[in-house]
Amino acid sequence: MSFKKDLHLLLRPFYWVNILMSLSYMTAKKLPFLCTYVFPVAECELDSRESEILFFLMIVVMLRTRKAGSVTMINYLSSSFIYAKVANLILWFYADVRLGIGYTVLFVLFSLLLPEPTYSGPESITYFRTNAGLEEELEKDKKVTWIVTFYTAWNPACVTFAPVFAQVSHEYHLENLRFGKMDVGRYPDAAKKYKINDGASSQQLPTVILFKDGKEFLRRPTVDNSNKLVRFFFNEDNLKLAFDLNNLYQTCKANPLKKKERKKEVGHQKSE
Repeated sequence: MSFKKDLHLLLRPFYWVNILMSLSYMTAKKLPFLCTYVFPVAECELDSRESEILFFLMIVVMLRTRKAGSVTMINYLSSSFIYAKVANLILWFYADVRLGIGYTVLFVLFSLLLPEPTYSGPESITYFRTNAGLEEELEKDKKVTWIVTFYTAWNPACVTFAPVFAQVSHEYHLENLRFGKMDVGRYPDAAKKYKINDGASSQQLPTVILFKDGKEFLRRPTVDNSNKLVRFFFNEDNLKLAFDLNNLYQTCKANPLKKKERKKEVGHQKSE
């Protein structure tokens, strides 16, 4: 199902245009009729410098997609587009400055006109704007279990994880099992309180924490006995398994909030 979904997403202009942009130089070099038109005085083969640039691109894409936790075809493509286009930009300038300028114009134009599609499906997420707001919610009713994602808007792994968390929140949301998000890029006090490194090279973004009885019960990624971060790939299956969401959902469903607690909860939401 995930593969079929990815194929459907590839029909969107953002993806096929970026695929063409990422393969433009290689295509122009390898197709004889196109090569003789674009490069009339050059050979239709990659020279050593061009091969080095493409090889370096391949290494960078592999490392960055792995770091971002890319687990689907769409994730890999989204993570690699910017590096592939920068490499193509260098190659076009290397071949001819005029071709490089033309590619730059297309690069900028498509970036402005075709932004990456964002998740637009259903979700059941509370967005916390302050650390105090999160603390107040945790203390208000300790019978409510919270699963909160701490993220930044600029981190590729957080961007990749956003639709996964949204879908899971919609699937498992209950009155006493709720989902939240906190942007630690905008509210660094939360990162400091929960000991999350929000730097540019951080391996702790995103961090998902399960709160029970108003206190932290479980988090991913976590650290081992030697205080070394244990890598965690944030896909849907791993999230459900790590937080035992199926059993957690059944437990919360079997122990709903009492009517008095529900009225209090509704009243608080209206006041917000």
